[in-house]
Parts: sequence; C-alpha cells; structure tokens
Amino acid sequence: MTDGTPPATVPSPPADAARAARPRARISAITSGKGGVGKTFIAANLAAALARQGRRVLVLDADLGLANLDVVLNLYPKLTLHDVFTGKCTLDEALLPAPGGFTVLLAGSGMVEYSRMTPEVRDQLLRVITEVAPRFDHVILDTGAGISDVVLYAVSLADDVVVVATPEPTSLTDAYATIKVLATTQGRRLMQVLVNQARRPGEGRVVRQQLQAVVDRYVVPGLGTPVRLELLGEVPVDPAVREAVLRRQLLLETMPGAAASVAVVAVATRLIGYADGHR
Repeated sequence: MTDGTPPATVPSPPADAARAARPRARISAITSGKGGVGKTFIAANLAAALARQGRRVLVLDADLGLANLDVVLNLYPKLTLHDVFTGKCTLDEALLPAPGGFTVLLAGSGMVEYSRMTPEVRDQLLRVITEVAPRFDHVILDTGAGISDVVLYAVSLADDVVVVATPEPTSLTDAYATIKVLATTQGRRLMQVLVNQARRPGEGRVVRQQLQAVVDRYVVPGLGTPVRLELLGEVPVDPAVREAVLRRQLLLETMPGAAASVAVVAVATRLIGYADGHR
C-alpha cells in the first residue's frame, strides 16, 4: 500500500537522436561507513526534493541482498533488480513509480548470491546503469554501508560520492575509513559529506572539518595529492523523521515544513547546482 500519492510516470526511452543529444544523468552514490545513519532515508527524500524541482530522478537500490528502499517507500514490488539480472523481466518492467514523483529500481532482499561481487553481477549492474543513465537527470545509487566489494563497485560507477555520517564518534570513524578506501583504491580526490542528525546548526561544518583534518594527516601524505571533502549539507535531528519512517512515508510528502524536510530541499538545491556545473 502507498500513502495515496498519485503514481509518477516512468520516463519512456527517448528516440535515438534525442538520446544522443541529451547528456546522461549525473550519478551520485549515497554511501556510509556504518549502517543506521539514515542513508536510505536521505536517498529517498533527496530524490523527492529533486523531483519537486523538475528533475527526472531514478533511485537504484544498490544495497544488493540487504535492500530496504521498498520498506522506506512502502512499496511491494513484484519485479526487482534480481529479476532483471536473471532475465525474468525487462529493465522497463522493473522500473516503478514511487511516491514523491521519482522512479525506483528495487533490489530483492535476502539474496545470498549478491553478498559478494561476482563478474556476472558486475556486468549486469554496469549494463543496467548504462542503460538507464540517458533517461534521467539524476541517478541516485543507494548503496550498502561499509567497504564490501559490492559497495565499492557500485560506488565506482558514480560520478559523485556522498558520504552520510552522523556526529557520533563511531560514525565518524567509519566514515573516515570509507573515505580513505575510496581515495586509495578509486583515486577519489573529491567527495561530499552529508551530516545527518545534526544536533545544532553548524555541526555539519565541524564534522567536515574533523574528517578533513584526519584525511590530511593520514591519507594525503601516502597519496601525495590532496583529498578534498565538501559539505553538501546537514539535516538536523527532527522527531518528524522517526514518525515518517515508522509510517513508511516520505517526510517531504507528509511534513514538508519539518526542519529536516527543509534541510533536505536545501541539499537537493546544492546537488543540482553541483551537477549542472559539472555537465
């Protein structure tokens, strides 16, 4: 069951000429060092905020095997990315309209075969992302947490990396570990930080500065080149978030005036500016 929001229309494939003339989507990987920091909540509500600003958005659940985007959106898909990979359905059949005016491609939960990145899964995921990219303005990859080979490969397919962290020490430690691995194994020299559950205004800047200081001290000397962290935004602690999550609803749909909603819209605006500046 959904919350009654009229379903969005899934964009149809454009003609070859239009496809060639249109730049492909800017692909952003939303990742984190540890679970429980609100990564999927951010991905879903950020997509809704982008859609409100007229952008065609796809959220691809790249947390293969432990997917929960369907839970956040209160969707019950009959076809998933697993069915696309195994040839049981076409990609178009698996693309679903979501509340909030964007499109989703959901992954099946509990698929043990996706707990490690095999060459077959690698090729299939690359094929899917390559095929959908020309049809949207933004593709958001909601990755798993941590630095497994599945997560790292999904992130490698993105133009931009958004590391979601909270001010908690364990989250910061794991965020640093993720940033270090991405810098050393993928050559990432620019990553964006989004601080969720900020307890006071400006805490996002403090968190970014703390992470940047550790990266400058321990990562950059080994690489010989700078690694820059940009603050994409901060989302404050807001009781409305928990209420929306428990109801399996998008915060932007049910409480657009909530402090966290306003913050997510600001993040979306920055992301649009960043994407447009790099096309």
